Amino acid sequence: MERKIVHVIGTGTIGEPLIGLLCDYQHQLGIDEITFHKNSALKHDRSKVIDLLQRGARLAVDNHKINDFKKLKIDSDLRTEEAIERASVVIDCTPKGIGHDNKLKYYQKFSRHVKGFLAQGSEDGFGKKYARGINDNALTPEDKFIQIVSCNTHNISCLTKTIAFSEDSNNNLDKGDFICIRRANDISQEESFIPAPKVGIHEDEKFGTHHAKDAHGLFSTIGEDLNLYSSAMKVNSQYMHILRFKLSLNESMHIDDLKSSLIKNPLIALTTKDITSSVFSFGRDHGHYGRILNQTVIVEQSLSINNGNEITGFCFTPQDGNSILSSISATEWFLYPHSYEDKIQCLSKLFFNNI
Repeated sequence: MERKIVHVIGTGTIGEPLIGLLCDYQHQLGIDEITFHKNSALKHDRSKVIDLLQRGARLAVDNHKINDFKKLKIDSDLRTEEAIERASVVIDCTPKGIGHDNKLKYYQKFSRHVKGFLAQGSEDGFGKKYARGINDNALTPEDKFIQIVSCNTHNISCLTKTIAFSEDSNNNLDKGDFICIRRANDISQEESFIPAPKVGIHEDEKFGTHHAKDAHGLFSTIGEDLNLYSSAMKVNSQYMHILRFKLSLNESMHIDDLKSSLIKNPLIALTTKDITSSVFSFGRDHGHYGRILNQTVIVEQSLSINNGNEITGFCFTPQDGNSILSSISATEWFLYPHSYEDKIQCLSKLFFNNI
């Protein structure tokens, strides 16, 4: 029987917790081996790499960097191309642009050996856009390359589908308008912090920022042409993104029906906390690797319905958590296309109904 090997490239804000989660749930997910590639031998990353090795993952490095890692007393037993060629699924978690470079340099070369390749939200055009619970039915055997959409795109799409689509998938959306209030950088990052709030620009005449454009592209894979628009700004905080949403529906909705729809979706968490630090702290204390894997965390008391059909509210984006769920879901789809829904149920206990 063919061994099922998952190879993760990159150990940053998505890669590291993803590798850890795959290792911790390896047997439940039906994975025989987890490997990962680390690009640079950095002294301050040594503890991270050692922990992942102790969890059972195997390390791959470039040929010319073997001695660099040995100087840190880290032994690797796989080389870069070897690890890709022997993998069943490759998950690229590298910074913006590198996923596309890797596709040209490695992935297309080994596409006959590997079942599928995944890249993250920054790699627009890498492959079919995907988010767990939004367009699972759009995945086909021809999909060798898949792009996991960004964290805020997950949030926008989850809200839109849960609120504006009926249980039988009928579209009730007239227009969706979103303001992404983005944190400056991740708590693990030393660069890109800003001293004060900074507004973004609308680069796309139709969609505003890439968030609505990406959500539109995601829904287009299931035949929906949605009227979405987004704006974005950054604030001088490291604790989560905030999303202000306004969904205008064709038919009216009662507040009780709205809350009922939100409660029914296991990927949505509700909270009465109204400050990012409190929600972030909850994730740190109770989440796997300190992450909240839900696609969105909605502030209950912020929900409002105007004129019967304009739904407004605020929610928090679990910035790297929701993309981790979709990465594992797509991986399991490649490995077990007929039973991946059952396989990923082992992760259900990691989701929160209330925060």
